[in-house]
Amino acid sequence: MIIAYRSDVGRIRTINEDSAWSEQLESGLVVAVVCDGMGGHKAGEVASQLAVDTFREALGGISASLTLEERKTLMSQAILQANEAVYEAASGNEQYHNMGTTIVAALIQDDNAVIGHIGDSRVYKWRDQVLTQLTDDHTLVNELVKSGQITLEEAATHPRRNVITRALGTDEQVEVDIICTGWREEDMLMLCSDGLTTMVSPSEIIGTLEQNELSLDQKADRLLQLALQAGGDDNITVILLHHAEDTKQEE
Repeated sequence: MIIAYRSDVGRIRTINEDSAWSEQLESGLVVAVVCDGMGGHKAGEVASQLAVDTFREALGGISASLTLEERKTLMSQAILQANEAVYEAASGNEQYHNMGTTIVAALIQDDNAVIGHIGDSRVYKWRDQVLTQLTDDHTLVNELVKSGQITLEEAATHPRRNVITRALGTDEQVEVDIICTGWREEDMLMLCSDGLTTMVSPSEIIGTLEQNELSLDQKADRLLQLALQAGGDDNITVILLHHAEDTKQEE
């Protein structure tokens, strides 16, 4: 397994409210999480980091002997624990009132990956030169697209395109989307905040991932640079997970 991670404040913001973590645990399982905080006055930064820290603590000692169903349950529980932590922190401090964060996470073992998701951060799967978005954005414009009220093209410029309909930490209870996908040799997962996907088109992502001469770190660097060159309007975070031997990765 090869892991590459990049995060940048972007060209407009002064604080990076994205937080992330990825690691191959002693058990052999691979875990990754990206959170995109919101709330202003550094509250978004606090929310995303607290969510990552809580999630990491919940999954840090996971056993390799768990079944797929047990891993799906554990993923949901870890995200719900993060929700509780952020909600309680926001409720106990007026400065953090209404803070929240997106979360997207992956737990990989053997031939499958369990994905947990709230908000508009995304997971993509790269397999056989095909890029597939696995997560479904919890946003107002996505609901309007699915109901046929606007087109995908209209969604890209809609005045309320940044409104999310579900977030971690803003409510005491939250629904977690859990997805399971196959995982085989040469597959890749990309976890990212919307600071990447609002700036970089799917065709540009594909054009980067299909360049086999690039190491995974170089691909992550290129995706980040594409987002910055397009304006860097938001914080940008990307984690790439590649099911391959670590032969090309640079020091």
